[in-house]
Formats: sequence, C-alpha cells, structure tokens
Amino acid sequence: MKIIILSRNPHLYSTKRLIEAAKKRKHEIEVIDPLMCDIIIEKKNPKVIFKGRTLEADAIIPRIGASVTFYGTAVVRQFEMMKVFSAVESQALVRSRDKLRSLQVLSRAGLGMPKTVFSNYAKDVQSMIDYVGGAPLVIKLLEGTQGLGVVLAETNNAAESVIEAFNGLQARVIVQEFIKESKGADIRVFIVDGTVVGAMKRQGKEGEFRSNLHRGGSANIIELTDDEENAALKAAKSLGLGICGVDLLQSARGPLVLEVNSSPGLEGIETATKKDIASSIIRFIERNV
Repeated sequence: MKIIILSRNPHLYSTKRLIEAAKKRKHEIEVIDPLMCDIIIEKKNPKVIFKGRTLEADAIIPRIGASVTFYGTAVVRQFEMMKVFSAVESQALVRSRDKLRSLQVLSRAGLGMPKTVFSNYAKDVQSMIDYVGGAPLVIKLLEGTQGLGVVLAETNNAAESVIEAFNGLQARVIVQEFIKESKGADIRVFIVDGTVVGAMKRQGKEGEFRSNLHRGGSANIIELTDDEENAALKAAKSLGLGICGVDLLQSARGPLVLEVNSSPGLEGIETATKKDIASSIIRFIERNV
C-alpha cells in the first residue's frame, strides 16, 4: 500500500512513529507538506501536485496543525475526490477544529460538558460570568491549542477584565465553568476506528490548572470507567472522527467532555501506556483500503 502522511514536519515524534509502523508492515510511506501542494481542479480529473509531480496514494494520514486548517483540509478534500482513503475525513477535521461548532455537536449528542457561554463581544460581561456559576472560571480563545489562549480567572473582577480585554482585541472567546474537583487533571482517551486504544490521566504541574504535556504536565496510564469510555466513544462518533483524542474531566456529575482533538500526538499516550498506537492506526487503514 502507498500511504502519504500530510505533515509539515517529518521529524515530529508522531510522524516518525507512523513511518516506522507503516514500514514494519511493508507499506510504502511518504511525508508531504500540505502547504507545498497545488490543487488541480478539473472535471473528472482532480489532482494534487507536489514539486511538479502528481501524487498518488491508497491512503492519507492527515497531521494538519490548527494554524493551517484551511489549506490543509482543502488538500485532504482533494485526495478524497481522488477516491483516496483518509484516516481523518476532511469534514470531521473542519468540524472538530471549530471549538464552538464541536461543542454544539457534542451537546446535541447528549454528552456532559462544563457549562459554556459564547457571545459576540457581549457588553454584559457579568451575565456571562453568572451563567457559568461565577469565578473561578476558564476563558478560552476559540483558536487556542496546546493550552495556549486558556486563562483561569480566580475572581469575578479578573474574569471581567480578561473578557473585556479579549473583546477589545476582537478575539472570540468561550467562557467555561471551572471544575474544581478535577484538581488540574484531565483524561486523554485515544480512539482509533471506534475503539479505545489507550488512555492516560494528565496532571498539571504544581500551581498550573492546565494539564497539557506541552506545559510541563505529567501523564500516567489510567483504567477508564464504563461511563468514561462510553462518553469518549460517543464524542468521537458524534464528530465522525476515525482517529482522535478525547479530553475528559472527572466531575461530581460524571465525565465531562472538554474537547476532541483530530490530530492527537502519539508521544504522551505511547509513553504513558507503553502501547504501539501507531500500528493501530496503520491497521485501521489496512482494514479500510
């Protein structure tokens, strides 16, 4: 099988592991920067051109960063038009990248989530704060990733100042209830083809409420409860993602879905669980091609 990984950096851990796993299973694999691709739109003959040659593949694995979602998903969509299997569908990728839209989809699916408010630069900031139960509360930029653009406001005054500052910059934010009992920890559930292939509990470093490993958090393997596993699987299914990382918070009212990542990194989960998740992804592609 010929597999293309759409990634801007062939030296990233996740990309290297996928290359290893594909080669181990005797597949031909190539890493292509989606931003260096040209899209040829022609009746009944769609093409993707890279450095002057037409790309051909049986399957693609999109590893599209949040900052290049628009063009990256256009390249994925073009491959889909060429009848190439994509491990993550273009529509699901777009849906998951829009934080507000994905929360609406998850809510419609009946999944538990922290109380969330979004408004169009509302002047009545106090009402937003009241809707989520007051401070402490979490303020998130709609475009933030890896814990960037996420602020914990400890008091109502601080929350008001931060929201007004973002409004002044015309930066869209969501305001979310702070789940005290999670104690700066969350659960990352890695799902491939409707099956949980690994789960870890991530704990923020001392004094840090964000649990992202990029921000110095630590991770350990965890055994999921039935409710946690069901919530993660339902979240992946509702967004139509074949591969994803579902982030959950443990709360007094059961597991709450924080967000769903359509390009989850492999390093943290493979290190914590000691599982070969890259091979699970390659086997998923084999089953579908």
